[in-house]
Amino acid sequence: MCPLELWYILVPEIQMRSTLLLIVAFTLQPPARTAGIDDVAWLTGCWEYSSGARTVEEYWLAPRARTMMNAGRTVQGDKLLEFETVILREQDGRLAYEAHPSGQPSAVFLSQHLGDREVVFENLQHDFPQRVGYKRDGDSLLAWIEGPRNGQTRRIEFRYHRVACSGGN
Repeated sequence: MCPLELWYILVPEIQMRSTLLLIVAFTLQPPARTAGIDDVAWLTGCWEYSSGARTVEEYWLAPRARTMMNAGRTVQGDKLLEFETVILREQDGRLAYEAHPSGQPSAVFLSQHLGDREVVFENLQHDFPQRVGYKRDGDSLLAWIEGPRNGQTRRIEFRYHRVACSGGN
């Protein structure tokens, strides 16, 4: 048998073995980890941001029944400017951020990135915002909303700090 004939016999065998190795390698990889509500338990607590006479507050309840809830409000002096409730829940291996802002229809954003003390939710079908993010650093919490406005990407940041949760008797 000449070397050329041997080559034509071996090439398909080598290709088949390479393909089998790739298939085995991909099937042996562990499944992707699904996002769970405990992955964002670091949001729990009371957060406040002030800019001039305006104060923004977010109160996040601890995880329970695979959900977290948030009550938020923006005030200026004695006037309530806006409010929002958020239900954060597990959905199909991701986290769903279901926002109910005052004076606007509800919207659901799904987690796109989940890191150590950082999460980004996205809904590209929504007008504004299309992304909602949180990043915790100690007693600071950076929250942001981002999306298209007048043909440009606009990002609004809220630099919260932890505050004592009020309540009382």
